[in-house]
Amino acid sequence: MLAVIDNQDRDGVLMEKKPKRRTRERIIETSLRLFNDFGEPNVTTTVISDEMNISPGNLYYHFHNKDEIIEAIFVVFEHEIEETLATPTRRLADVEDIWLFLHLLFEQIWKYRFFYRDLNDLLTRNRLLEMHFKQIMAHKVHTATILCEGLVSTGAMRATTREVRALATNMAVLASYWLSFEYACDARGKDESGRIGRGVYQVMAMLSPFLRDESKGLLEKLSREYLKP
Repeated sequence: MLAVIDNQDRDGVLMEKKPKRRTRERIIETSLRLFNDFGEPNVTTTVISDEMNISPGNLYYHFHNKDEIIEAIFVVFEHEIEETLATPTRRLADVEDIWLFLHLLFEQIWKYRFFYRDLNDLLTRNRLLEMHFKQIMAHKVHTATILCEGLVSTGAMRATTREVRALATNMAVLASYWLSFEYACDARGKDESGRIGRGVYQVMAMLSPFLRDESKGLLEKLSREYLKP
């Protein structure tokens, strides 16, 4: 009988916790949307609680401050982007594979774009983000290097080891800061697909001078189809 009561008590606790977990998820979702739309520095915990129509005390029950919300979002972002960066390393990729990979990567960056737009400020304030973002950047360069080396090994691209190293770094830099460039050119723009498509094209354009024959033609074909007005 005691065991039954104990299970009922535990069930009761679990049922009470479900709404709390849901509120925590809503805080994360709402914060991400507000950070993306208005920039992290311009969004306070008061703004978040007002947007959700909950009391500040309810928000503070789940997160003691805004940095804790940012770190919770970052945990999800890091997991998702690391999975994306790991995908193309499982086999040698061709030009079309790299095009698709970059599209997926840019979608991840767009989904969590406030990290990239407000990157310098966030890294200055948060040591945890600083260390982990450094690893993400290194992973981007590593993945780009493997992709380029794969093209070289299959004869789709001609480049020296030094050129591959420089090209991989430049690809990672452009992918990471493309949205900041887009934002500076059109801060009010809401065309997600356009920003992503232009970013993918610009990264792939760096490969073009090194590609050979069929691969170069495939890149030109992909560019025409993807960027046609």
